[in-house]
Amino acid sequence: MAGRLEGKVAFITGAARGQGRSHAIRLAQEGADIIAIDICRQIESNPYPLSTPDDLAETERAVKELGRQIVAVQADVREREELRNAVDDGVKQLGSLDIVVANAGIMPMTPNGQDPMDFVDAVDVDLVGVMNTVAVSLKHIPDEASIVVTGSTAGLMPNTTGNSAMGPGGAGYAWSKQTLVQYVEHMSMFLAHRFIRVNAVHPTNCNTHLLHNPELYSVFRPDLENPTIEDVIPAFTYFQAMPIPYIEPVDISNLVLFLASDEARYITGQQIRVDAGALLKFPNGPS
Repeated sequence: MAGRLEGKVAFITGAARGQGRSHAIRLAQEGADIIAIDICRQIESNPYPLSTPDDLAETERAVKELGRQIVAVQADVREREELRNAVDDGVKQLGSLDIVVANAGIMPMTPNGQDPMDFVDAVDVDLVGVMNTVAVSLKHIPDEASIVVTGSTAGLMPNTTGNSAMGPGGAGYAWSKQTLVQYVEHMSMFLAHRFIRVNAVHPTNCNTHLLHNPELYSVFRPDLENPTIEDVIPAFTYFQAMPIPYIEPVDISNLVLFLASDEARYITGQQIRVDAGALLKFPNGPS
């Protein structure tokens, strides 16, 4: 039985681990071949370790194990030429490009930090990186293609950019995700005449490295000097209406799969939350 994405090719950024790897595997399970890119090195302002070449190799292995083809390339979403070369090479090898998943993101958040480069780096990856990803893909994608952008619940809460505890990096992350809302709406209009859909998915806390790091733990538990995962689980759980601390990457991947499939052929310009009720509980952000 053919998969829902049989014969299609998906370009996924930030694919070495976390949500990106999960998306690559889930789409491959439904028949897609994959162009996977990730930076695979550290960005100085980002306090937690970013992906490695071994991480990207593991994504490549997992996709091949499913019997699908994959072109895995180390590239920085901040550098449009690197992205263009990666996607051009991927299309040359795999023959087409039907799905774009602009997923790469960082959150260089240092509680009460002051370095403006934290803001710059967050915006360059989380906003400019998305726009670069779409820009280099447009010449390849056919009519009826699908573009999916990774947002965040932070992008739908109005007061997150002014939270001093998040520091400039956290503010850059939140502002980028907020700006992507308008970007998705504009691009969906500009591409609608070709039946190309552009949508955003907005996760709540997700079980990845971006969530599990000491700096973010300190934002949730500023009363503790070195909070652990056990210390923050109650605070993580408080953030959602449903009593869970976080969702899993595959919970987002299932939505990405749906939006990439023909089942979503008339869904565009949407901001879709996978947030376990977080925005219902805190429409203006947690106080």
